[in-house]
Amino acid sequence: MTALDTNILVRLLVKDDESQSKIVFKRFKKAEKENETLFIPLLVALELIWVLDSVYDCSREEVVNAIEKLTMMPIIRFEKLEVIHELIKCGRSTTIDLSDLLISNSSITNGCIKTITFDKDASKYQLFELLK
Repeated sequence: MTALDTNILVRLLVKDDESQSKIVFKRFKKAEKENETLFIPLLVALELIWVLDSVYDCSREEVVNAIEKLTMMPIIRFEKLEVIHELIKCGRSTTIDLSDLLISNSSITNGCIKTITFDKDASKYQLFELLK
């Protein structure tokens, strides 16, 4: 199994560098042909959310849809897929920052009952608690 860095996923999704995008497409086709699995760590998913939102000004819906499309690719395996599925679900039903959702959902799957924060917006979500 081979892990993917954020910039690989950005080239795949945004296609902002034609040359690199072609290389990524070719590599994905090779993985498909050879039945290889490509791995996306949670930290890469978190960074992908940030890059798509902050650098490429993608809408929330575009980010959620992009992540969902990645989950449907047979050659892709996410670390903690259940966390990613919860991110997609909550990303469509709440307005909480997607990065915060990923953090809180990851924490819950690791046995935490909540995440303490100074972020007032995040603290509106049930899995966060405002530290005062």
